[in-house]
Amino acid sequence: MNSRLNSHPTNDLGWMLDDVLLVPEARHAILLSADGLLRAHSAGISRDEADRQAAALSGVQSISRSTAGFLGTAPTPWQQTLIEFAGGYVFLVAAGPGAYLAVSAGDRVDMEAVSYRMQKLVDRLGKELSTPPRQDLGAVR
Repeated sequence: MNSRLNSHPTNDLGWMLDDVLLVPEARHAILLSADGLLRAHSAGISRDEADRQAAALSGVQSISRSTAGFLGTAPTPWQQTLIEFAGGYVFLVAAGPGAYLAVSAGDRVDMEAVSYRMQKLVDRLGKELSTPPRQDLGAVR
């Protein structure tokens, strides 16, 4: 566990997620691991709600990834899922090995601007967003 992200269970990277929310109508941002652990959240969402969403969105990512065969081509890595609701959108993107960035936004958001900011944030954070899989600590003695 070399990543600073794993060594600080606090919300140290939360301020960086707030950058995505500069797009009008963008509401919340969270960083999560593949196994549903919350790694960081933007200022406008409570820790409890962010934890709940991280767990749910890891399931969404897993289901999305499992549909790659529906493309009818050779398996390809998952990159992004967009969920549309009557009142807005949830964007979910790959943010490094085992890490995902999610952003919620209202229905009048500039979707291209949100996607662009999300990708820029992923690029900027680089290794900080890399979340290695959990290790079975019981097996290590």
